[in-house]
This record gives sequence, structure tokens and C-alpha cells, in this order.
Amino acid sequence: MSMLTPFKRASGLGTTNDGVHHWWMQRLTAVALTPLTLWMVFAVAAHAGDDYASVAAWFAQPMTTTLLTLFVFTTFLHAAQGLTVIIEDYLHHEGAKFAALIGMKLVLVLLGVSSTLSILRVAFAG
Repeated sequence: MSMLTPFKRASGLGTTNDGVHHWWMQRLTAVALTPLTLWMVFAVAAHAGDDYASVAAWFAQPMTTTLLTLFVFTTFLHAAQGLTVIIEDYLHHEGAKFAALIGMKLVLVLLGVSSTLSILRVAFAG
């Protein structure tokens, strides 16, 4: 039987405020994605069947380029946060966890940067 309080037993096991920040950031990106996703769905539906020139002209509008870039950035940030939680919760081997986190972040950064560069290339190809 231990005479230690629960707080004393948990002391030194790591920070307790990092999870709250992560939780709030996950919720913030989810809230930001709601209007961005609705805009994206309606915008894609409105331009379904258009030729490349008209879609490129739509991409070249500053508001469209900005919203598309925000959508891509927020989507990949939200995905990174969610996948981080899944990897940390379900991978128990520290080496595999570390490798999976690094690999996941590298892949998401690569996809996010290439998506953003594609949007900017079409927008400024003019």
C-alpha cells in the first residue's frame, strides 16, 4: 500500500497540458474545415463539366486561390493531428511509433506542399 497521492504518483511522468492544446487545435481545425469544405463542395459542383481554361481562370481569382490554399493547409494539419493521436495510441513499440510519426509527417508535408504548389501553378500560369 502506497501513501502517495495520485498527483505525486503521476509527477515526473510528463506534461499534463500538451494534450489539452492538441485537443483544442484538433477542434479548431475541424471548425475551420466545416465552411471550407462546404465552399469546396459547392465550388467543385459549380464548375463540374467546365473546360480547363474556365477552371484556370477561376483558380486565378485571388479569393479562390486563398480559400483553396487554406483548405489544403487546414486539411493536412487536421489529418496530421488525427493520425498523430492514432499512432500514439495504438503503436506501443517506441521505435515503430517514432518511425511512423516521422514518416506520416513527411508524407503529409510532401502532399501538402505539392498540392499548394499545384494550386499556385494553375493560378499564376496565366
